[in-house]
Amino acid sequence: MKTFARCFAGAAALAITAGYAAAQDKAPISWWYENASPANQDHLKSLVEKAFNDANSGQQLTIDFRGSELDKQLRVAMLSGSGPDVVYTPGPSYVAAMAQAGQLLPLDDYAASLGWNDRILPVFLDLGTYAGKLYALPKTYETLGLFYNKTLFAEKGWTAPTTILELEALADKMLAEGMVPFGAGNADWRPTNEHYVSIVLNSIAGPDNMAKALNGEIPWTAPPFVNAIDTLNKWWQAGYFGPDYFSLTGEQAFAQIATGKAGMAPTGTWNFANAQTYFPANNAEPGFVGFPSAEGVPYPIYALGIGSTFSIAASSKNPDGAASVIDYVFSNDFYGTMNTVWQGEWNTPLKDLSGVKLGDGVMPLYGEVMADLASSVNANQYGYTTWTFLPPATNTYLVSGIEEVWLGQTTTQDFLAKLDATFQQEKVEGKVPAIPPRN
Repeated sequence: MKTFARCFAGAAALAITAGYAAAQDKAPISWWYENASPANQDHLKSLVEKAFNDANSGQQLTIDFRGSELDKQLRVAMLSGSGPDVVYTPGPSYVAAMAQAGQLLPLDDYAASLGWNDRILPVFLDLGTYAGKLYALPKTYETLGLFYNKTLFAEKGWTAPTTILELEALADKMLAEGMVPFGAGNADWRPTNEHYVSIVLNSIAGPDNMAKALNGEIPWTAPPFVNAIDTLNKWWQAGYFGPDYFSLTGEQAFAQIATGKAGMAPTGTWNFANAQTYFPANNAEPGFVGFPSAEGVPYPIYALGIGSTFSIAASSKNPDGAASVIDYVFSNDFYGTMNTVWQGEWNTPLKDLSGVKLGDGVMPLYGEVMADLASSVNANQYGYTTWTFLPPATNTYLVSGIEEVWLGQTTTQDFLAKLDATFQQEKVEGKVPAIPPRN
């Protein structure tokens, strides 16, 4: 018996040693990720980590969830050259600073050899370019628009507005009926404030003026921007955002349009995940349209936003493996499987979505909006979100400064003057992200 036990133990030890050796033979690839719910962590583990490792026998991808500390930990690690292979940043403004510091590997050769130049919408290749070299690709791109309750609108005989005048007339009707016009809240994410600033800068001041300001051709104090912020403040003072903006989370606020407590939600396409949760449960159908435009501004304007980006660390010991992970994420198959279970966060900027198959459980509206968005971007009908195109300090001030306007602690003119001064300084310092040319 003892002999058998010793033999068994020896065999087990050999198996463990062999397994360890096999694991050691695989080239490791590290990727640090942000916050994700337990369910979405499971999706990442199964649809990214496991699926990639199963398809690439010589590689071993590991996704490490760093939560809300990711940004801080990544900055420190990149400075010391000990960061992950796949560098996952909050957006293009971070990429510019890291590229300037020599912390990222140029991706131009991978883009050519792996076909990214043909597969990805050109504007997003421009967005990831710094000093003439490609350093980043967006994990997802998003836009801002107007969600509404189609069932409620049909009952009331309302139609989705396409102009600012129509929007204000409809919001006033909602107020008269005791309904909150805009389902909105920033209790869990203060930068929600900039969603509304981005909306008015693009749909009222217009994307052409946004492009001029971002390129330093006109100041942020120019009349179109004064008009845009004054209009947003007028909506706040009229009660369009309701009495509970500072106490409601984004999800709680969005749920209000499914229940009929709120009429509309000016927000981003990431809320399709919440639409899937709340509308069917309330026997209601969601609608989504571009945010209404002011006179002289085309409709619709889809303000482009990038929530996160992929790069490769200059210090990576396995850059080819990291490039293979990014390549896997930018495939039709991955788009279909991930967007079937997690809508709004993985809208990778593929040029052609005709070959993508989404699961039966995905509401058709999501696929329609994403396809329409891709077509609009390809046709250069887009605007600029503040979190993607403003440099860091300018954007940080915008988030807090607009609250000061709403609460009567500063004026529109003073808010924009401080915003402009901060922007001009960061422009001199080379911190403004790449601005794609408008055709």
